[in-house]
This record gives sequence, structure tokens and C-alpha cells, in this order.
Amino acid sequence: MMLRVVRALPRSRRAIELRSISSHVGHINPPPKILPVPIPRSFPTLSSRSFHSSAPTKTSIFSNAFASSPEDMSLVPPQKPIDWSHSAEDIPRLTQKAIDADRAVLDKVGALDPKDCNFDSVFTTLAYAETEIDAITEPLAFYQNVSTSKELRDASNEAEALVRDYGVESSMRLDVFKAKVAAKENLTKSGEWDKLSSEQQRLVDKMILDGTRAGLALNDAEREKLTGLKKDLSKTCLDFSKNFNEENGVVTFTLEELKGVPSDVVSGYTKRTEDGKDVYDVTYKTPDIFPLFKFAESPVTRQRALEGFESRLSNNVSLLDKALELRREIAKILGYKTWADYITEVKMIKSGDGIKNFLDDLESKLRPVGEKELKILLAMKEKEHKEKGFPFDGNFYIWDYRYYDRKYVEETLDLDDMLVKEYFPVSVVVPTILQIYQDLLGVKFVEIETSTWHPDVQKFAVWEKDAKDESGFVGYCYLDLFPRESKYSHAAVWPLLPGYDLPSGKRSYPTTAMVANLAKPTPEKPALMRHDDVVTFFHEMGHVFHGLLSHTRYARFHGTSVARDFVEAPSQMLENWCWEPKVLEKMSSHYEKKEPLGKDLIDKIIKSRYVNVGLFYLRQLFFAKFDYKVHTDQEKADYTKLWNDMREQVSLVKYKVAAPGQGTFGHITGGYDAGYYGYTYSLVFAADMYATVFKADPLDPGRGSLYRKEILLPGGSREELDSLKEFLGRAPNSEAFLKELFGDVSPSSNL
Repeated sequence: MMLRVVRALPRSRRAIELRSISSHVGHINPPPKILPVPIPRSFPTLSSRSFHSSAPTKTSIFSNAFASSPEDMSLVPPQKPIDWSHSAEDIPRLTQKAIDADRAVLDKVGALDPKDCNFDSVFTTLAYAETEIDAITEPLAFYQNVSTSKELRDASNEAEALVRDYGVESSMRLDVFKAKVAAKENLTKSGEWDKLSSEQQRLVDKMILDGTRAGLALNDAEREKLTGLKKDLSKTCLDFSKNFNEENGVVTFTLEELKGVPSDVVSGYTKRTEDGKDVYDVTYKTPDIFPLFKFAESPVTRQRALEGFESRLSNNVSLLDKALELRREIAKILGYKTWADYITEVKMIKSGDGIKNFLDDLESKLRPVGEKELKILLAMKEKEHKEKGFPFDGNFYIWDYRYYDRKYVEETLDLDDMLVKEYFPVSVVVPTILQIYQDLLGVKFVEIETSTWHPDVQKFAVWEKDAKDESGFVGYCYLDLFPRESKYSHAAVWPLLPGYDLPSGKRSYPTTAMVANLAKPTPEKPALMRHDDVVTFFHEMGHVFHGLLSHTRYARFHGTSVARDFVEAPSQMLENWCWEPKVLEKMSSHYEKKEPLGKDLIDKIIKSRYVNVGLFYLRQLFFAKFDYKVHTDQEKADYTKLWNDMREQVSLVKYKVAAPGQGTFGHITGGYDAGYYGYTYSLVFAADMYATVFKADPLDPGRGSLYRKEILLPGGSREELDSLKEFLGRAPNSEAFLKELFGDVSPSSNL
């Protein structure tokens, strides 16, 4: 989910971000993001948090929640954690040094005589070289998302640009590609091919496919032009992403205009005097702006906030125009009909037409449901407007959705979102969720002291549950959970280092980092989480464990290095735990009463899950259809108009001002281009996995062990469909997904 802006480095792993089905506001909005089996009440955003007070420290929030036993503290990891003491001057120097070292390896491979090309001289050498440059440059590029130093962030961003440019250059090495082809020919002719393991064969095939898709079969002039276009595209996408971290706009209201917004939220806004009146600056970060969308009684307030939110990254509009034009040119040179066809070639769905068929089929099922839901919400709006004297024009607008969706839940289920929030203090939820994962998957987190990029970051060594010595080491995990200025603004997981086998036979261990923006304490209350924040955190931890518990021979296949339209499925499946009664009870504790959620509240939370599900998913389909259309159209269009008109057509909500919301659609330049459909597509697998294996007992370690073995451990070292078959005991189907949404519906060939 959620998960980012997800990085799209040519030769590197990517941040997995929570970009959930509800990922944008007017579009619905990490975590990757990055970016669920849907979270109908969850709306993580492309920009996130408020920065009014200093982030709470680990001690004040979690006290001794992560205290380790003397036995645990005696365990010594066989690998040191990453050193986070870099200066702004170190970053470009180390990056260039890594690039130079990698280039030297490629020069050596490219100079091989064809008869000397074999598995070790070519594929093993390239695999380790790629791993080594990533191990150096990934942490350096990560600083731009988390550092409080502008100098360090800028240096990190510039270093990533260097790596991206070099990635394009290295991917276009014809001499290296010829060495790969010669090596495979030699392996086949000698009979050595059959002696390779399945993962080794997969490494060979994927590396050769890289060259084919890079355009190395083109003539010299075309390759040179393609290289320039790729570098230009890379820089454009990086600039688009940088604007997210640097965005710091506000929208200003009086207290009267904020009527309805909870007082503990308003108390966190920056208060100042303007023209002799007290006013409040509301940032476009999630804890600030989303409560306003959900609670502000004034439709004018909600409209102004929404239109400001949609326009906050208007500086990205020209960058998106440029990126889309570059992709059209690149696809044409490579011989693909559209960019979507190029992208889907290596995904589970396999073609651009497959995306269209999937989305159209789901939309046909959702539209009648959404239209019924819209009538109900519109009637609620009419009634309230008459009672409060607001003008009513018979339309339901984008800024009405969150407000009336929330009121509908409150009125039909008597479910108060703010009351539920009181049962989820951060200090209870975070350690409890970690404990659930540890028990389910047979591991333990041991807090350690080591350098980090910020004092509030928690650091863990992760071990097998019964570890007695270094042989039980799993990897390292960092949790950077609280908002601060210029930090990555929603929820995402970065797989900073992969796990893989060293040439010596020993293991290099993975490192993952979760970046989130959980609510901070207010003057009235401690740090509390809405239920959808809980779901988001649970989802992101799913990505963390995918990165930690994978065990592949080669770094290329580690963890979340799977097909993009499958990568969210494991975490989406795990969101189901947040709707299970015994899990909700386990991870809740009222911040004053110290009591868990009662049965009545738990029942209401569960019933709320699929309320207004038609409208919810139609808005998700809008993002996917916009993404698909802009990557299949052959000519440039007015994308602001397309964004607003398509949203109205697909998600059924109207607008007044055509704001440039496409500038906030970070997925489209962050690794999910022609891939946003994957959030819904992967839900089919997530629902099937949960219903088939975990539903009967979601906390059963035996089922967790099966999940760890068949889904997490293989990573991308085998076809995703094979992992699903091993886990499910059969081929996956859409029955569970359709039943969740519509009750008894016959499975569809396109779903």
C-alpha cells in the first residue's frame, strides 16, 4: 500500500509504498507508498503530516514496550547495521566511486571473448556487481526522504540522479548484452544449462530480457536516441517526486469556518492573527487536512480545502506532460504499440488490453452499486443543507464524499470515528502489531543502539524466535514513525539492503525501513490512531516482513522484487487482521480507561468495512483508468480536463473548478505507471489467500509458517503464480474477492 513515491531506479530495488485504494483525496488518496483488501474508511494521501510540535521520542511514546531480555541482548549479529553518519560531501563522492567500480566490472565483462563467456564470468559477476552498487547507493538516495538537513537531502537527490543516469547508460551496454547472449549459448551447447538451479536459470533469462527490453537490438542511432530519452525521463520523474517532499503549502480558515472539525485536531493547527482576527493554517498533510474533509460542516470550507489540495502540486503538471510524451516516444522506438503494452509485458496481467478488460469488467459490476449509494448520500446532503440553510443545487461533489460517507456510517451504524480513535493509542498499537507479526511468523525484534538519520528512529535487529547465536539472525529494521518537516509525507517501506548468498557461501542480510507519519500528541490527548491508520500500519509491516523473511540466492529476486501487480497482495491480505474481532480486541486499549474495544464497537467497525463500497471502488477505478488512458493514448491531451472529467464519469462525483489534480498523482512517475490497476488486481489474490488459508485462524503460527515458506521466502525467484499455487494448494481464483464485494457472484474470466 502504500507503499512511496516508489523509486524506479533502472537497476535497483524500489520503495514499496502504501498507495491504497484510497490513496488520494479528490482522487482518493504511500506508502507505499505505497499506496488494501480495501480499506473503505482509509484515505492515505500523497502528502501527509503536520509539523506543529516536535515529534515524540521513543521513550515518551513507547516507554519499555520494546524491552529485550538479557538473552536477546547477548545475541551478536553477524553483520553490522548501516552507518548513517554521512555528510553532504560524502554522498556524491561515494556515489561516484560506486558507479566507477561498477563501470569497471561492466568493462571487464564486455571485453570477454565469446568463448570465455559462462555463468560465472558473466551472470554471477554482473549479479554481484549490481548488488554492490545498490548496497552503497540505496541508503545514500534514501536520505532525501528523511533527513532534516536540506544540504543532505539535496545531495541525496542529486546522487540519485547520478545513479539513474548511470542506470540508463549501463542498461544500454551492447558489449555486455552480447556477453550475456554468448554465455547462454555456451551454457546451452555445453549442457551446463541443465545443471543450473531454477533460480540460476531465471537469473540468466531475466538478465537477457533486460537487454531486449532496453532496446539493445536497435541500431546505433536508435540506441543513442533512446539513451537520451531514458535519461530525460528519469530526471523528469525524479523532479516530480522531489516536489512532493518540498511541498509546504497551507490553506487558512477562521474557527467559525472550521466548525465541526474535532477540537483536538484544530488545536494542532498553527494559529496566528490576520487583520485582527485569529486564523488557523491547515497544511496539506494527512493529519491536518483529512479531518477537515471528514468533519467540516461548511461545504464552502471543504470545497476550498479540496481545491487547494488538488492544486498544491501544480508545478508537476508540465513534468507529467513531459514524462508521458517521453514514454510515448520510447515505446515507439522499442516497437511497442503503447507504454502500457511495454510495462505489462513482464507483469502477471501480460498486456495493456488485459488491464482494460479487467477494469471494464469490475466497473460494470460496481456502477449499479455506486449509483444506489450515491442516491442515499445525496439525499442526506439535501436534508442537511435544508436544515442548515446551505444552498443545494442537486449535485454531489468531490468534497462531499468523505463528509457524508462518515455521517452515513455514524447514522446507520452509530459508529463514531473519533470515539474509536480513543481506543488506539500509538503507544499500544505499534508494539502490539509488532508482537502479532512476531508470533505469527516466528521471529523477534531486539532493539539496538546504532546510528540513524534522526533521533526518533527505532532500530531493531530481527532474529528467529528461538535464536541462540548468529545463525538465527534475520536482518535489520528501522521504524521512522512520526512527522517532521521535509520528511517523506505518508507511509512507505524501503528495502534498503536485500538478502543474498555471498560468493564465500555466507549470507548477506537484509535491511528494511518503514517511514510513516503517525499522529502526534495534542495538548488534550496522547498520540492516537484512527482505525484506518491501524490498517495502514499493519499493511506496511507486511512489506517490512516481505523484505526481511525472503531468502533467495540472488539479491535481484529478494523480497518485494516480484511482479508489480502482485507486490501489494501479501500486505493487502494482512489487512484482514484489522477486521478480526479477536485481533481488534488484542491491539486496542482506551487511552484513559485502559480497556479494549467492546463487542458492540467491534461489530460496528466490522460492519463499516464495505459501507459505500461501490463509490469507494469506483474512485479507485478512476485512478487506474486515468493511468491506463494516458499510457495508451497516442497523442497529448489536456490532462487537467481529462483528470476532472474522467473522475466525474467513473467515480460519479462532480467538480466546479478543474484543479490540476494529476500533479499529485505520484504513482504515475514513481514506478506504478500503467500499473495502478495492480492495487485492485492484486486484491483478487489477497482475498483468495486470506479466505483459503488464514480466515479459519488468522493468528495460527502454523499458517504463518506456510505463508512465510511459500509466499515470503521465494520472493521473485519463481513465478508468482507458482507461489500462489503452492500456498493455496490450487490455482488462484476471484471467488473470494467477488463474494466480499457483491455476495454470491460467479467468477469472471477478467477478474
